[in-house]
Amino acid sequence: MQNFIHFYFILFIQSIMSILVENISKTFGNYQALSQVNLEIKNGSLVGLLGPSGSGKSTLLRILAGLEIPDSGRIWLEGQDATNFPLQQREIGFVFQNYALFPHLTVAKNISFGLDIRNIEINLKKQRVQELLQLVQLEKFADRYPHQLSGGQRQRIALARALAVEPKVLLLDEPFAALDAKIRKQLRGWLRNLHQEISITTVFVTHDHQEAMELAHEIVLLDNGRIIQVGSPNEIIDYSPDNSSNRFRNTSNSFSFSFPG
Repeated sequence: MQNFIHFYFILFIQSIMSILVENISKTFGNYQALSQVNLEIKNGSLVGLLGPSGSGKSTLLRILAGLEIPDSGRIWLEGQDATNFPLQQREIGFVFQNYALFPHLTVAKNISFGLDIRNIEINLKKQRVQELLQLVQLEKFADRYPHQLSGGQRQRIALARALAVEPKVLLLDEPFAALDAKIRKQLRGWLRNLHQEISITTVFVTHDHQEAMELAHEIVLLDNGRIIQVGSPNEIIDYSPDNSSNRFRNTSNSFSFSFPG
């Protein structure tokens, strides 16, 4: 009876969770990038992975995308064990920090790249590209090339390209790190509004405390390959990464690595 209840409890959790990370560990040589990480990400949520360099946040994002394979543990995407699925089978859109736009293609062609690979009918493809240009507010730039755009515009095109194939999950690897402070703030507001409009499950990596607080519905704090706290911006402690120890601490006390509660 107990096993029966446990089985249906797992099915229930999977039905409301877009992503389940189960006991994920990853090493690179002698370096422990992730150690027994567990995480639940709800459908339609906007989640920030926050931590200093070397905390494991980008490794976790790449494992979610299928760009890295964990040494142990499992990744569940909408109830399916996707641990060994390649990127193209995961229905995931991935946005790199450096945009990774094709310099020889126009804005419209960059956005339609994934649709071209899938042999989408030409009229449907044109309609989808036009919808995305409107979504990212760059309709007038369809025929321009990446070098003719600002950094903020290139980042929006990278997002549009990731959304073109209608992924179930959107992953962003420090999407605003290469931009100046003013543009970063503008794009944070824009991305938050965009997420409210399309409600796609979104996970982004950042080392910027303010960015995580302004943008995320839920923040996952990582350090030394472990999750040390998960919560809403109001629930997350104020932290300061100590350069010598890379530890998160509040204003008066340091704390050990543990899950809250």
